[in-house]
Amino acid sequence: MPVRASRNLDGTGTMEPVIQDGGTEGGATQKDSPLRYDISLLGRILGETIRAQEGDETFDTVERVRQTSISFHRDSSETARGELQAILSGLPTARAITVIRAFGYFSHLANIAEDQHHIRRTRAHAMTGAAPRQGSLAHALGRAYSAGVSARRLQAFLDGANCSPVLTAHPTEIRRKSSIDREMQIARLLDDRDRIHFTPAELTANRKELRRAVLVLWQTSILRGTRLRVLDEVANGLSHYDHTFLRELPRLYSDLEDELGLVEGWEDVTVPSFLRVGSWIGGDRDGNPYVTAEVLREALRMQSARALDFYLDELHRLGGELSLDDRRVAVSDGLRALAERSPDHSPHRATEPYRQAIAGMYARLAETARVLDGVEAARHAVGAAPAYAGAGELRADLDTVYESLTAHGSASLARGRLRRLRRAVDVFGFHLASIDQRQNSDVHEAVVAELLEVAGAEAGYLQAPEERRIALLRAELTGARPMSAPHLTYSERTAGELATLAEAADGRRRYGPQAVRHYIISKTDGVSDILEAAVLLKEVGLLHPREARLDVDIVPLFETIGDLQRCSEVMDRLFALPEYRRLLTSRGETQEVMLGYSDSNKDGGYLTSIWELYKAQTVLIEVFRRHGVAMRLFHGRGGSVGRGGGPSYQAILAQPPGAIQGSIRVTEQGEVIAAKYGNAEVGRRNLETLAAATLEATLLTAEGRPPPDAHLAVMESLSERAFAAYRGLVYETEGFERYFWESTVIGEIANLNIGSRPASRKKSTSIEELRAIPWVFSWAQCRLMLPGWFGFGSAVKGWLSDNPDGLETLRAMVRDWPFFGTALSNMDMVLAKSDIAIASRYAELVTDRALGATIFARLRAEWQDSIDAVLAITGQATLLEGNPLLARSIRNRFPYIDPLHHVQVELLHRHRAGDPDPVVVEGIHLSINGIAAGLRNSG
Repeated sequence: MPVRASRNLDGTGTMEPVIQDGGTEGGATQKDSPLRYDISLLGRILGETIRAQEGDETFDTVERVRQTSISFHRDSSETARGELQAILSGLPTARAITVIRAFGYFSHLANIAEDQHHIRRTRAHAMTGAAPRQGSLAHALGRAYSAGVSARRLQAFLDGANCSPVLTAHPTEIRRKSSIDREMQIARLLDDRDRIHFTPAELTANRKELRRAVLVLWQTSILRGTRLRVLDEVANGLSHYDHTFLRELPRLYSDLEDELGLVEGWEDVTVPSFLRVGSWIGGDRDGNPYVTAEVLREALRMQSARALDFYLDELHRLGGELSLDDRRVAVSDGLRALAERSPDHSPHRATEPYRQAIAGMYARLAETARVLDGVEAARHAVGAAPAYAGAGELRADLDTVYESLTAHGSASLARGRLRRLRRAVDVFGFHLASIDQRQNSDVHEAVVAELLEVAGAEAGYLQAPEERRIALLRAELTGARPMSAPHLTYSERTAGELATLAEAADGRRRYGPQAVRHYIISKTDGVSDILEAAVLLKEVGLLHPREARLDVDIVPLFETIGDLQRCSEVMDRLFALPEYRRLLTSRGETQEVMLGYSDSNKDGGYLTSIWELYKAQTVLIEVFRRHGVAMRLFHGRGGSVGRGGGPSYQAILAQPPGAIQGSIRVTEQGEVIAAKYGNAEVGRRNLETLAAATLEATLLTAEGRPPPDAHLAVMESLSERAFAAYRGLVYETEGFERYFWESTVIGEIANLNIGSRPASRKKSTSIEELRAIPWVFSWAQCRLMLPGWFGFGSAVKGWLSDNPDGLETLRAMVRDWPFFGTALSNMDMVLAKSDIAIASRYAELVTDRALGATIFARLRAEWQDSIDAVLAITGQATLLEGNPLLARSIRNRFPYIDPLHHVQVELLHRHRAGDPDPVVVEGIHLSINGIAAGLRNSG
C-alpha cells in the first residue's frame, strides 16, 4: 500500500496510507482499511478538538467512556456495562452535555467516512472494468439486452416512463443546514485525499482544513433555537439541487444516451426526460396550518429563482467556452438569426456569433428572472431583451445552438456543457420541481359542505349518506357554474383552502403546467372523497367541465389497513362514473394512486402493513386492467423499515408483477434526503437505482409468475396472527399508551424544533391521533424499533405450532419470493439495530413500575421470538450474517451510540423529576440528534 510522509502541526512525522486502487488482498479486510483509517483520522481530530476546546479533564472523561463502551461491546462484560452506567450517571449536567456532543459528532463523522467509502468502492469497482453492479443502469440495460428486449420496446418504455423521487419536509432531520454544510466540506476534503496525488505540503494543508472544519462543527450549535418555518424547509430542500439534482440528473441522462449509443440495435433509441424530482415542501397542507397560499406562492418563486440562477450561471460559462470565430467555422441560419437579435454589439465579439447568441439568451433569461421572481441576475446582461414566455422558448434557443454546432463539425462541443444545460431546462423548466398539493379528506368534506350550504344548494351534506354525496358531486362536475362567489363570506378554513388552490392554478400559469401536477387526498376511504377534491379544483379553474379536462392528477391516498383493503372497491366505483372517466381521458387514461406505509404500519404493525400493501397493489392491477386505465403508484415511504424504508432497488423489484408499469413515485423524507442526496455521487447513484429498478421491474418482471397460492395462504395466516399480536399490545392493552409516553422521548421529540408541522393531528396523547413519524422515531430512540418487527415472532411461532413441518415452506418463501425475502431482510436489519438491554433502561422511566415491568416483559418475549424466527427461516447463526457490510457498520458505531442512551436516560430522569435547568432539555435534544445519526434510518 503506497504511503506518503507528512508532519503534524507539532512537527512530528506521520505516515498516512493512501489507497489508490482499493486493493483486493485480504478480501473485505483489505478493502475496508481506508474506511478504518478515515474513521480513525476523524476521531483523532475530533478528540484533539475536544481536548483543546474543553480541557484535559473533559477529554479524559470522554476517552474513559469510549474505552469502557468498546470494552463492553468486545467482551459483552456486564462489569463494563455497569462501569459505563456508573460513569455516566454521576456526570454533572455540563460535563454530560459535552459527552453527548462528543459521541454525537463522532456518529456524524463516521457517517461521512462510510459514505466516502461507498464512493471509493464504487470507483474501484469501475476502474477494474468489472461487470456493472446491481442497481446501475448499465446492469439493467445489460439484463434487458440479454433478455432480447427490442429497440422498439425499450423506446416505448422510455416514452411512457415516469420516475420521481418526491422530497417531503416530514420532520426526522434534526441537523441544521449549517452543520450539514460543514459535514459536506469534510466529505469533500476526504474525497480529495482519495483522488489527488498530494505533495507532503498539500497533504498537510488538507489535514489543516479538516481540523478547521471539525472545529467549526464543534463550535456550531447543531440544534435549532426556534421551530422551522415552512419556508425554512423549502430553503433546506433547495440546497440539494445546487450540488446534486441540477448537475447530476443531466449527467445521468448524458451517460444513458452514451450507453445506448454503444449497443448494437439500440443506437437510435432516444431518451426523453422520464426522471424528474418532485416536492411536497410548501404544498403539503395535511395537518400543517402553516402551509398557506402565501407560502405556496413564495415556495414556487424560490424554486424558480434557484433554477433560473443555475441556467444564468451555466449560460455565462457556456459563452466563455464557445469563442468560435465565424471566419473559421460555418454557422446555421438559425444561429445567425439568434446572434443578430442579441443586444450584444461589442466589436470584440463581432466575429463570434455563438457568444453573441448566448449573450442574447442570457439577457432574455435575466429579464425572465426579474419578471417572474423579482430577482436580479448576479451578472448584468449586455443589454435589454424581452423575457422568455416559457422554458420551451429557452430550450428552443439552446437547440438552435446545439444543431448549429452539430451540423458544422463541432458535435463534441455540443455534447458537453450545452447538452447538459439543454437537458436541465427540459427537466427543471422554470419551476425546478413540481410541488404536490396535499390535503386531508376531512377538510375537503367540510369545505364542500360549507360551499353547498352558503350557495343554498344543500344544507345537510355532512349528514348525507355516501350515495347522496356522490350524486350531488356528480351534478356539480357536469355544470360550469361555480359554487363559490367573491361577495359571499366563508369561514377562515374554507377561504384559506380556496385561496391556496387558486394560488396553485396561478403558479401553473406563471411557471408552466409542470409547476403543480398532482393533488393528493389524504385519508381517502370513499368515492366522494375523490369527487370532493375534483369539485374544489373546478372552483379555481383546474378542472374544466365543458371540455372534460383536468389539469392535474387527482391522487387518492390509502393509508390505514382498512383503507388499503377497500381501495380496489373505491377505484372500481370511481372508474364506473362517466363524469370521472371523461376527465381521465385528458390525463392520458392514467390514474395515480398513493399507498401509505407509515399509517398502515402504525395501524396494523409491520407484517400486516406490507402484506396489505402488496395485496392492494395486486387487486388494483386487476381493477385498472379491467377498466383500461394505466396505473401509476406513488409509494409514501419513510426512512425507517417501519415506514416502508429499506433498499429501494430490492423494494421496487419485490412489488407484485405488473405493479410498476414504467411509472413510480416515491417519497424521500426527513434525514433520508440528506443521506441520499447530500453528496453528489451518492445522490447520482440513488437516482440511477430508482430508474434502473423501474426499468427492470417493467421490462423484465412485469409478466413474471405470481407466487404460488400456497405461499399467499401462508402469508395471509401470518399476517392475521401478527395483526392480532400487534393490536393486542398497542391498542388493547390497558396502560400501553402511558407506557409509550413515559418510556420513550415522544414528549421531548414533540418539542424539538425539527419541522413546521405538529407531532399530533389533534391535541391528544392517543396513539390513533399521533403521526406515524414521531411514533417510529420514538421507538428507534429507545432501541426497540418496535414498528419494524413486533408481531412477527408470535405469527411464526403460532403458525409453526399448527404446521410443525412448515419451516421448509417459510424457507422456500424467502428463497423464491422477493417480497417475503425483502421483508425478512428488513427485519434482520431492524432487529440487529435493536438492543433489549438498552430498551430495559427506558422501561425503568415508567412511573408505574408494575405496568412498566409487565409490558416490557411482553416486549422482550416478542423481540426474542422474532429474532428466533428470522434466524430459523434464514438459516443464519446470527443476525446480519448475510450482510457483512452492515454488520461491520454496526460493530463500528454501536460503542459510540450506547453512551448517548445512558446519558439520555439519566437526563430524562432529571428532567421528569422536575430539574428546571434548561441545559438538561438541551442535553436530551442533543442525545436525540446523536442517536438518530448513529442509527441513520431512524425516522
